[in-house]
Amino acid sequence: MSPLWPLWIAAGYLFGSVPFAWLIGRGHGIDIRGHGSGNVGATNLGRTVGRTWGGVCLALDAAKGAAPVLLFRASMGIADDPSTIDLWRWLAVAAAAVLGHVYPVWLCFRGGKGVATALGVLVGFWPTLTVPALASIVTWLVVLGLFRFVGLASVVAAVSTPCYLLAVTLVTGGSVAVVGPFLVVTSLMALLVVARHRGNLLRIYRGTEPRLGD
Repeated sequence: MSPLWPLWIAAGYLFGSVPFAWLIGRGHGIDIRGHGSGNVGATNLGRTVGRTWGGVCLALDAAKGAAPVLLFRASMGIADDPSTIDLWRWLAVAAAAVLGHVYPVWLCFRGGKGVATALGVLVGFWPTLTVPALASIVTWLVVLGLFRFVGLASVVAAVSTPCYLLAVTLVTGGSVAVVGPFLVVTSLMALLVVARHRGNLLRIYRGTEPRLGD
């Protein structure tokens, strides 16, 4: 492992900190922080400038999570069965990307809620997190279809991810110890998503949260 690997943590953060929702909003002549919920994310952008641009932002936010994970693996020569220390370094780059989206230096550390970028991170950890990521996407779609609350769907999907990872590991006869670092990081990501959506959950409880399409 190259001694320069810590630079990849900074690179992961910078990748994640690119505020696509804000940039697209500025391209439409608005500051997304002053519209809708004020959140710098794909959902608020879609409500403000249109679903098409919201979808574009969602894809870009996911890509900026996957990119540093994939690039770090390629450049650092991460093996299919990495050592524990290499795995933790790899996960540190992934976590930095998510934190970059949530706390971007360009916007005074006030960013989005991390869901799309976390999804990109999960996809980047192929194949270990592929099935749990796909299961989480299905969970998100099902909850969204049933209740039409984007925030609720995001929270349920995030919390489900480490559960799916554990279930897949047990069903396939894998070692829980081997996937332990993945369980730790996906659980921390889930806690971050829940914390970032606490306002949404409170509004759902109060009956004031807008549903998808409202």
